[in-house]
Amino acid sequence: MDNHHKRNSTFLSIGLIFMLSGIEYAVILPTIWTYLQILEAPPYFLGLGLSAFSLSGLLTGPLFGLWSDRSQTTKSIILFSNLFEIAGNFMYFIGYSKWLLLCSRLVAGVGVGAGSAIFSFLTRSTRPQERAGIFAAIMACRQAGLLVGPAFNLFLRLCDFKLGPFVVNKYTSPGIFTCLLWVLLQVAVLAMYRDVPPISSERGAVMVEMKQDEDDDDDNDDEVPLNGSSEELVHTYRAANQSETSTSSEMNLFYDFSLGSSGFWYISLFNIFVFHSAEFLREEVVVLLTAQFITLFNQTALETMVTPLTQRYFSFGELGNSVMYGLCGIEVILGFFFVRWLSKKVADRAVLAVGLVICCAACVWCLIFLCNPQGGYGWELTAFIIGVFLQLLGLPFVAVSQVSLFSKVTAEKTQGYSQGVRRSVGDLATILGPLWAGGLTNNLYIMLGMMLALLIMITVSRARHQIAANR
Repeated sequence: MDNHHKRNSTFLSIGLIFMLSGIEYAVILPTIWTYLQILEAPPYFLGLGLSAFSLSGLLTGPLFGLWSDRSQTTKSIILFSNLFEIAGNFMYFIGYSKWLLLCSRLVAGVGVGAGSAIFSFLTRSTRPQERAGIFAAIMACRQAGLLVGPAFNLFLRLCDFKLGPFVVNKYTSPGIFTCLLWVLLQVAVLAMYRDVPPISSERGAVMVEMKQDEDDDDDNDDEVPLNGSSEELVHTYRAANQSETSTSSEMNLFYDFSLGSSGFWYISLFNIFVFHSAEFLREEVVVLLTAQFITLFNQTALETMVTPLTQRYFSFGELGNSVMYGLCGIEVILGFFFVRWLSKKVADRAVLAVGLVICCAACVWCLIFLCNPQGGYGWELTAFIIGVFLQLLGLPFVAVSQVSLFSKVTAEKTQGYSQGVRRSVGDLATILGPLWAGGLTNNLYIMLGMMLALLIMITVSRARHQIAANR
């Protein structure tokens, strides 16, 4: 199998991983609250269970990223992390007590940490100009899983039998079902996933082309002129290359020192954090990390708010909410594929700017028309649909562009750790978002006002950074 086919089969297996993560979320979420009530869990256990999953991903993302940077392989990391998904979902199926259920989500969340290694692999194995399109397709796979997931509940809710000593019903069946899916995914990863060698970076290609130009001065008139002089570009590239090599050497030194003995693991983490602190404090990196946090904070806050809102104003039941979530999933998937196409036409920065403007407009619309709805059922429902449509429309623009830009402004050799930090910031947002919205479902002005303020802050920061870069 040549590298092209290996690359395609690997991308397909990554898409299956993200789709399965969406299916797991969509299958377990509808019944977890009733499951906890059967196990006599207090109401706050629902928040603990949902947050535990994100907490595990927050803590393990950078660790799996470090592993990826050190080994330059990803397949073993995925196979290892999937074991936690298998174990966590089997624990969910057993359901002996509310504490075991909580631990099951904590264990399963460890598997999410492999996402940092996957994004690191995608960065190394894609060209900068195609990266946004690949990221968009991968993210769309998760949305497809969220869309397909509820369909499985149609037959899972009919389960009522025993499997040895275990009871299989509509509450425990999601656990064993997703456990089996992760086992099948292990087989798919073993068969399809290949750690293909990284392709040449765009900077390396430019240097090769420049060297060829120097060897053949007669062909210079046929080349497209670059911005700035060749001497300046060579100087810039060499400085960046020396800096990257120096950082890599220092990191390898501490890797070798610390990984040789598990007692010094915490020293390795500290030193790597010191090496990366300057990189993460650069303005463009801070802006992108902030965009990551705000996007997921607002998204999870809205997910928390929507169901109580539809029940209060429109009397939506289980069927109405299922139809709504299905239509939302279709919109988001189409949005990701539109961004995949758009990223080939315009720069990632422009895509990010469009997404932020749409998100700000959506929050303004919701503040005006949803906080104090008036005008009758028909107009209120129309205003709600437009607000949700705008919120979801901006999501793919911001999500894809900020991931793509982040991969380009951070060092490629330590991309795993950097992506781990980025995903940890996102996991923190998914923990805080529901907590913020959960207590303010009856005070939408404060909830949406804070979300709008965060969006305006990141939009202004992004615009200021762009103006400074153009000078």
